[in-house]
Amino acid sequence: MLASTQQILLEIIFWLYFINSIVLIIHEIDSAYRKEWELFKIKGGIASFLVVHLPLLVIVLYGLIEVYAETGIGLIFSLILCFGGFFTFSIHIYFLRKGREEFKSKISKFILFNLLFISLVQFVITIIVLFTPILYHCAFC
Repeated sequence: MLASTQQILLEIIFWLYFINSIVLIIHEIDSAYRKEWELFKIKGGIASFLVVHLPLLVIVLYGLIEVYAETGIGLIFSLILCFGGFFTFSIHIYFLRKGREEFKSKISKFILFNLLFISLVQFVITIIVLFTPILYHCAFC
């Protein structure tokens, strides 16, 4: 019974990671459209923005491979992606409250709130797998 529960939770984490990655990438497309580098005062325009995001994209996609393989490091990548979602949501809400207009559109807010929601659900399930003793042990098998 526990092995099947673990398997189900690991599959749920995979699909949440997959969906969360897509939402984060969609946010980054929205960010490029809205010239996010100006919001963060990053010099070099779109070129710098792309250079910064290339390794981030590689990390997110590599994490998906590890989560799919059901490795322990995959669970760590899952948490990292969740914290990325929390940070992205928080920093953009901060700027919105400061009166910045870049991400004020309904679609931008929809993306940000979905990123938060998916990250929260993914975080809770990942923590359950990591800190439930029998599930934790099997997750690293």
